[in-house]
Amino acid sequence: MDKTIIAGPCSVESQNQLRDVTLALKAMPEVTMIRAGVWKPRTRPGAFEGLGEPALGWMRDLANEFGVKYCCEVARPEHVELCLSYGIDTLWLGARTTTNPFMVDELCQALRGSQAHLLVKNPVCPDVRLWLGALERLQKAGIDDLTAVHRGFSMYNNHGYRNAPLWEVAMELRHERPELPILCDPSHMGGRADLVGLLARAAHQLDYDGLMVEVHPHPAEALTDAAQQITPQALADVIAHWASMPYPTSVAEAARALEPLRSKIDDIDHDLISLLTQRMAVSKRIATVKREAHMPVYQQARWANMMNDRLRQATSLGLDADFMKELLEKIHAESVRLQIEG
Repeated sequence: MDKTIIAGPCSVESQNQLRDVTLALKAMPEVTMIRAGVWKPRTRPGAFEGLGEPALGWMRDLANEFGVKYCCEVARPEHVELCLSYGIDTLWLGARTTTNPFMVDELCQALRGSQAHLLVKNPVCPDVRLWLGALERLQKAGIDDLTAVHRGFSMYNNHGYRNAPLWEVAMELRHERPELPILCDPSHMGGRADLVGLLARAAHQLDYDGLMVEVHPHPAEALTDAAQQITPQALADVIAHWASMPYPTSVAEAARALEPLRSKIDDIDHDLISLLTQRMAVSKRIATVKREAHMPVYQQARWANMMNDRLRQATSLGLDADFMKELLEKIHAESVRLQIEG
């Protein structure tokens, strides 16, 4: 299986815990690298915030003893300097760090001239420009060995996930930077151990380059992110399913089967664009009538009734209500813009 699998505990909690998980993961040839958090600033103060430098010493010693490779999260220049001094040259930027260009700039200064490999998680908010910005800043600092990590986004409604996947944002990043490897972090995305396998399979279907998974020898006893960490055996099951998921046996045969279906999609899209053009033309005519009658552009009761009607129709036909609501809101926003500007 030519995929990158990075696995390990959310945070290093003790020398014995790190040794146990290292031995378990070393026994899995598919595991490329062991992740281990050393600095863990929590959302609210008072929780376990990591062991810091002593944990780096354990990682160095175990790396020498077992021939494994570790990676670690960094958020400050001193974190970078310490990791590099202990021989840990694969580092990752967490979502909060990626969100802050000032912090990324400071890390770039500390990384300049190193041969580090950087994993860059998506920002907390669904803004592909921030994600791209962090990657570009690192490249300008001379760091070319980069990998993007998709861990989901914090939303008002996460639809049952800890961080909503919003796969389309990661797809946009891949469109902008197709040469960059991208990993999926199903642990932070799902927030629950039972969702890790499901999200890993979704990432496989989207042809991600690998996974970054939180693994703990005893997840229920974990000091951080206990609900989302899985056991080494559970990881072995995830990897087995990931590796066994089939691709079409014949790409040429699949392409032939897809050709008429894609042609239908093209025709439908052209019809949709034509219908949207007609709808916006009607919106402009409505704007004229409202303007002459001194009526406000936004008619709340009309909009609410229309939305309810369209959602009833959509759900009766099997369309997802959340998707339809978002689509209708975008169409309505454009209609309002045209009426205001017209």
